[in-house]
Amino acid sequence: MATLVLDKSALGAGAAFRPDSTPDSDVGAKAALDPASDAAVMLRVAAGDEDGFNYLVRKYHRAMIHFLFRMVRNQAVAEELAQEVFLRVYRSRESYRAEAKFTTWLYRIATNLAVNNARDTRHERAAQTVYLDAPDEETGSTPDVADDEPTVEQRLMRDERMAAIRTHVMALPERQRMAVLMHKYQGMDYRQIGEVLKLSESATKSLLFRAYQTLRDKLKDFV
Repeated sequence: MATLVLDKSALGAGAAFRPDSTPDSDVGAKAALDPASDAAVMLRVAAGDEDGFNYLVRKYHRAMIHFLFRMVRNQAVAEELAQEVFLRVYRSRESYRAEAKFTTWLYRIATNLAVNNARDTRHERAAQTVYLDAPDEETGSTPDVADDEPTVEQRLMRDERMAAIRTHVMALPERQRMAVLMHKYQGMDYRQIGEVLKLSESATKSLLFRAYQTLRDKLKDFV
């Protein structure tokens, strides 16, 4: 099974999978779900649908690498952790319950792996930074950058501001840093972030409020 994830050429292999396809076995509780939803696909994976697993890997593999890279700032480590995420998804397939969105479950696994990796390699990351300003790999856009070509002075000011953002985001407490990354770059809402971090929605709002307030205070000279 490991080769399915570890061998990148396998990610696009196999017959085309339709997310609304249903195996011959009785799907029982799955009937209440949209058959094209990720949760329904994952339930079919639990019932032995290998094509469904390949479909989920293809759909989320790049997003997982991007998400993990922003946390660990190492491409090789991010790819390795992404592989481990999908291996854990497969190993846990029979215990999967569609009680929350599939992506919530997926990002919880990814976040836990990233946190564990950060703790295991803390001594190696003393000078590491989180690049909240890194260009989006899909669009090439960079946060807080105007469309017009900036002047040299504007570029210098922007670079100084982004360097300060990186420093202060990295200095946030672990949960606050994770929440900011999920909120800012993954577009996850309070409920989804709370489910990943195992917090209530109100506690998640408070966590993000404290994180953004800290960043505003630290970056007030750049506003």
